[in-house]
Amino acid sequence: MGIINDSGEQFLHRYLNNAAPTGFESSGQQIWLDYIRPYIHTYFTDTYGTTVGVINPDAPYKVVIEAHADEISWFVNYITKEGYVYVRKNGGSDTMIAPSKRVNIHTDNGIVKGVFGWPAIHVRDEENDKAPTLKNIFIDLGCSSKEEVEAKGVHVGSVITFEDEFMILNERYYCGRALDNRIGGFMIAEVARLLKENNNQLPFGLYIVNAVQEEIGLRGAEMIAHRIKPDIAVITDVCHDTQSPMYNKITSGDLACGKGPVLTYGPAVQNNLLRMIIDTAQRKEIPFQRASASRATGTDTDAFAYSNSGVASALISLPLKYMHTTVETVSKTDVEQVIQLIYEFLVQLPADHDFRYMK
Repeated sequence: MGIINDSGEQFLHRYLNNAAPTGFESSGQQIWLDYIRPYIHTYFTDTYGTTVGVINPDAPYKVVIEAHADEISWFVNYITKEGYVYVRKNGGSDTMIAPSKRVNIHTDNGIVKGVFGWPAIHVRDEENDKAPTLKNIFIDLGCSSKEEVEAKGVHVGSVITFEDEFMILNERYYCGRALDNRIGGFMIAEVARLLKENNNQLPFGLYIVNAVQEEIGLRGAEMIAHRIKPDIAVITDVCHDTQSPMYNKITSGDLACGKGPVLTYGPAVQNNLLRMIIDTAQRKEIPFQRASASRATGTDTDAFAYSNSGVASALISLPLKYMHTTVETVSKTDVEQVIQLIYEFLVQLPADHDFRYMK
């Protein structure tokens, strides 16, 4: 389709390579805002860093398209007298992948480098040959004492991210850490760009929301939903590709990278809104897949749907391999199709549409 241009892909590189852990998203939010600014009329931010670009800010009917900006990470939790650092999770970080990873510890003095150490396979005995857990993973900064660690600016509460960079895999996939869900922030920014470049005059206010703190409970979306009070919210996040080994399609569904956006059914999803999105996809010949959620979707959709007096909400997901690792992988074609679907939905949406089931 060629929706993503060179400028957009350069922005994606910068945005994904920048660390923006939950609670510390501001640097990534600034990169995002700088990119989206030419395509919006105004913007605002809230106390915790959620950033909102607005088109037609004076329009009474308000439509949100939303992604979340934060990535999982770690906190320094304890420093031994020998200078080793033990951690706790900031979001759903996976202890299994930590050993042998390089890390960046973010301090007031800048980045301090470290590694998650792990004993060699041939020296581990029955006592210490255990799976990685918060009780046994540790970071080595090359220091020999707690005082030397602290002299570098590292303290309890310092936030830690993996040192991994974005790459393109086999020319067909975007791969790296934090695609969950900064790839969503990229996609909604690209929707704004298309609206501007195609000179679309929307008959409603569009709020392009990059929310913080999703990874620890949808907190940023909760706050901003109450501030905006939208009439409609279309959320984009990632979901699991279930084709690679070790996934159970019976419990996790049959979803695949390369087969298009995933549309979710569930209590938080407003069915009339979902039907309009499906109709748009079918009319524009955009392939899509279907998923179901038994209770909550586990995404910011839930925060918007149940805010205020209830907001008509829907979820458009991007299939992703290897969630919450440093090699999260998505199809470039799927990314373009999510952008296209959100864009086509917006340009066909009439002002003041009433999505209620009974009127």
